[in-house]
This record gives sequence, structure tokens and C-alpha cells, in this order.
Amino acid sequence: MSRFLPWLHKGGCAVLDQALISGSNFVVSILLARWLVPEQYGAYAVAFGFFILLSLVYGSLVLEPMAVFGGSSYRQSLRGYLGSLIWIHVAMSLAIAASFGASAFIAWKIAPTGGLGGALAGVTIACPCVLLFWLARRTFYLELSPAKAAIGALIYFSISLSLLFLVYRRGSLSPFSAFVLIGMAALGTGVYLLVRLQKELRPGTFDHPVGEVWGRHWRYGRWALLSCVASWIPANIYYPLLGSFKTMAQSGQLKALMNFTLPVEQVKLALGLLFLPYAASVIGREGKASAGALSRRMTLVAVGVAIVYWVVIFWWQGAAFHALYSGRYMEVAHLLPIVALGSVAWCGSFGSAIALRAMESPSSVFAAFALATAASLVVGIPATWFYGLSGAIWGTNVSDLLSWIFLVWILRRKAAGRSLGIERLGAWRGRQEASVVEGVSD
Repeated sequence: MSRFLPWLHKGGCAVLDQALISGSNFVVSILLARWLVPEQYGAYAVAFGFFILLSLVYGSLVLEPMAVFGGSSYRQSLRGYLGSLIWIHVAMSLAIAASFGASAFIAWKIAPTGGLGGALAGVTIACPCVLLFWLARRTFYLELSPAKAAIGALIYFSISLSLLFLVYRRGSLSPFSAFVLIGMAALGTGVYLLVRLQKELRPGTFDHPVGEVWGRHWRYGRWALLSCVASWIPANIYYPLLGSFKTMAQSGQLKALMNFTLPVEQVKLALGLLFLPYAASVIGREGKASAGALSRRMTLVAVGVAIVYWVVIFWWQGAAFHALYSGRYMEVAHLLPIVALGSVAWCGSFGSAIALRAMESPSSVFAAFALATAASLVVGIPATWFYGLSGAIWGTNVSDLLSWIFLVWILRRKAAGRSLGIERLGAWRGRQEASVVEGVSD
């Protein structure tokens, strides 16, 4: 019990930290749905989808490898390691500013009154600030101090919502100002956390150049990056497609419906933080043969949570729409069961994905997501063209259902000792890179 209680406290703080961050995003999204006109909210939804893509790229190439190398190779020199990561962050921020700044200008020239140009300009400003905040938060986890990260999340939550409410009361709220306010809150909190880290991280010799650190991050994170991109496409591509094929207002309607899936997604994310290290230890101890039963148990938990949640939502569906949107978007409330079907299917893929990652096979997860995404686009693009909002939802659902099927199939092959062609390619490329490194060192 004396060893269990500290970990229970750390786990609770980690869940609280994630809940504050995701809760902030959820509340902001709901408030903007209530305060902005549908066309403006549609522009925000499209820009936010691109922000999610950037966050997935950053998480795959910076944050996830940091959790691995910061706990092993660079454990004794975290201050120097964080310095290298900040330089990597600066380089990525400049790339973001150049690409999204140009996109915002083009969107503004094409449709000056559409709102998308301003929303993309806001993402250009906010994204580097938010990602710096995430980098600082995740560094505290290397020191097993999630309570300090949770304090930062609470500060960010309070500042961002206060600024948003203040600007709304002054009548100056827009997609651009919303993103800028989020960036301001993230930058202030991120600087505060970095100052604390500078005082608390142990000094140590760090003689690894930034290029070497980036090389290790890239080799680790490239498959995770591909998986994130493959899963991002069906979840976000239908916002700009609806805006192009139909109206920007339908993009806002899709966002309003998909907001109901966010609580399930955040619970699943919290479960993943708990289950991934547990699954890795079980598979390491008992072998790949245990992956199937372990995956089924995790899937049962995730699907059970989703079903209970959606039963409650359907019971209070009318009240939920009124509470969240002040009675708006009721014209699309009948599509919520279709959204729920995709949400449950996406939770069904949870156990297999966790088991494959625990088996150190991110390429298998990518293969499943890539196949599901291809099928989603084949079905979803024409469905969106002909049926609008309902076709876009079914396009997303195709990806969710097929991801579940493909991940279960791939996991069974892996548990039986059969590999995929994509993994043999990855192993061959790894051997080639190792040969190059050995040749240079000789």
C-alpha cells in the first residue's frame, strides 16, 4: 500500500492535467459554437482541424520520443536535453509560421469575408505558443511530477477562458481573436513552466549536438507520425470538403455533432496513459501470446465506457443540445446516433492499437490506419458530394469500423509470429541506416 498510494496520486494528477487541457478545448469549442455565427464557427472548425494535425506531428516527432529518451538515454542531463528540444521547437515554429502564414494570406485573398483566412492566421500565431506550453508540461513527466504540470494546466485553463469571455463581452470575438487569445494564455503559462524547470532540473553535461538529438527523434517518431496523419485525415478532412462541396455552415454543424464525441475521446486517452505501460509489462513478461486476451479486456473497457456515455446522451439528447448550444443545431440532432456508432467503433480499435504499440510495432498501427483511411476517402468523398453532412459522417464511420477490423486482424498475425511486409521494409531500412553509421564511424 505504501508503494501504491504515491503512484495513485501521480496517476490522479496526470488525469487531472489531461482533463484540464481537454476540458479547456471542449469549453472553448462549445462557447464559440454559441457565440459565433455558423459561418464563422465553420471557419474555426476548419482551422482547428489543421491545428490538430500540427499537434499530432509535433507529438510524434518531439513529445513521444522525449518521453522515451528523456527517461533513458538523456536521463542524467535533462536540462541540456530540454535546451536541444527548444531549438528543435524554434525550427518547427518557423516552418509553421512560413507555411500557415502563406496559407492564411491565400485564403484571405480568395475569400476576404469568409473568415478562413483570419482563422488560419490565428493558428499561425497560436500554434508555436501552444506547442511550447505542451513541451514544458511534458518535461515535468520526465521527473515524475505530474502535479506541477497540472498546476500549469489550471493556469492555462483559467487565463484562456477569462480572456475569451472578456473579448466576447467587448464584442470583438472572431476565429482569429479566439486563436490569438489561446496562444497568449499558452505562451504565458509555458514561460512560467520553463522558468520552474530551469530551477528544478538537475544540471549535467550534455555533449550531444542538436542534429544528433533530432536524428534520434526522427528515427523513432516517423512511424508514429505516419499513423497520426493517417488517423487525422478521416477525422478532419470532411470539414473543408463540406465547406467546398456544400456550405461552411455545414462544416459548423459537423463540428457541433462531433463535439459530443470529445468526452469519450478524452477518457480513452486517459485510459491509454494507464494501459500502455501495463500492456508493455504484461507482453514483455508473458510473451506475444498474451496480447490477444489483453487486447480484448482493454477493448471491453473502452467500448463499455462509450456505450454508457452514449446511452446517457441519448436519454438527455434534447436537454444536451439546449445546454451546449442554446437550442441551436437542433436540425441535425437526428444524426447523433450515426455519430455514436462511429465513436463506439473507434473505441473498439483501442485495445488492439495499445497492444501493438506495447509490442513495439507502430508500423502495424500505421498499416491499419492507412488502409482504413483509403477506404474512407473512396466512400466518403462521393458521399459528401451527394449527401452533404450525413455523407461526411458515414465517411468518418467507415474509417472507424475498418480500423477496428484491420487492427484485430494484424494483432492476430503478430501474436502468431507472422510479420507484415511493411515491417520487413522498416527492418531493412534500419539495417541500412545502421550500416551507414558504422561506415562513418570507421
